[in-house]
Amino acid sequence: MPVGTAFHERTFPLCQSLNYREWSGYYTVSVYEVHHEHEYNAIRNAAALIDISPLYKYLITGKDATKLVNRVITRDVKKVSVGQVIYCCWCDEQGKVIDDGTVTRLEENKYRWTAADPSLRWFRQNGANMDVQIEYISEKVAALALQGPTSGKLLKAAAEADIANLKYFRMTSGKIAGVPVDISRTGYTGDLGYEIWVPWNDAVKVWDAVMETGKRFDIHAAGMLALDVARVEAGLLLIEVDYSSSKKALIASQKYSPYELGFAKMVHLGKENFIGKAALEKDKKDGVERQFVGLEIDWPEVEARYETFGLTPAAPSQASRTAVPVYCGEKQVGKATSTTWSPILKKMIALASVETSHAKLGARLQMEITIEAVRQKVTARIVKMPFFNPTRKMATPV
Repeated sequence: MPVGTAFHERTFPLCQSLNYREWSGYYTVSVYEVHHEHEYNAIRNAAALIDISPLYKYLITGKDATKLVNRVITRDVKKVSVGQVIYCCWCDEQGKVIDDGTVTRLEENKYRWTAADPSLRWFRQNGANMDVQIEYISEKVAALALQGPTSGKLLKAAAEADIANLKYFRMTSGKIAGVPVDISRTGYTGDLGYEIWVPWNDAVKVWDAVMETGKRFDIHAAGMLALDVARVEAGLLLIEVDYSSSKKALIASQKYSPYELGFAKMVHLGKENFIGKAALEKDKKDGVERQFVGLEIDWPEVEARYETFGLTPAAPSQASRTAVPVYCGEKQVGKATSTTWSPILKKMIALASVETSHAKLGARLQMEITIEAVRQKVTARIVKMPFFNPTRKMATPV
């Protein structure tokens, strides 16, 4: 049975919809109201507070902590300064992605590592015979994502910490309601935002303080449906939706190289040996068969298809996680893995994996849509990602 997170006693009374899902063994709110419209608008126009405690969290310490992190991830952690956060992926020996997440360098030899899937065994296997301690801290540290254009001002008012000068993908320590917290300028919305790392037992105090201060910044608690739309607009991938972990893949085509997921910048082949390095050197040299791209669907064409059935065109009310075929003429050349109507862009957009030969910017492909159980094709153009990328996301000071 799922259990409540550290914030459950606050989120439960707010969840009028009683619409929950299970995330890593925890109850997670899908949507607080009947529809996620207000929560999405809070992310893009005000401030949204999202409980992200179910993330898997690990603390890596010891003399060989840096050595272990560098052995597992594809990025060079020696280039990361204390107080910096990096987004990274880690691969198996064949150079196929196991998972992606963030690593925060808390001290010279101390890291907080987040993952979507359980990773303790993999980290420990690769840390064998090293002077390193790998602690599972998921039930000790709760986490909140505070996202949206007013989140910086809100946090300046709520936290005893230097928020104004906190740069993108950096972290600082401070206090909220007297509780020691770590605050990182990170998130999964592609907007200005922060993640607050809180001791589990004091989590409610921090929630109350942020919500109380947030009243004048139009704060809303937001659930997973709103977050899903925002992360597609930001071009951010979701494991087991946009790609499969190589540990869970059943067939070869379900395994992905970082070069197929748009993670090329996160593969530092010049660093010391790491897991999957030889395979990734080959991928870089020979190229890969697929690429992750952003698709913009021709909305007038969608409207025309619906009209032939005598129907009003229906924009999907929430992001679809069901993969649909992508074609070039009669040939299937890939699949769209996440599709949504973007309220801020007024466009239908999708994340897709397509054959490299068809993955050029501006290329016109067709995506399948189904109307009245009849399959249709509509034009989908490859566009630059992220779809939505406001300057406030990285601007300093806030």
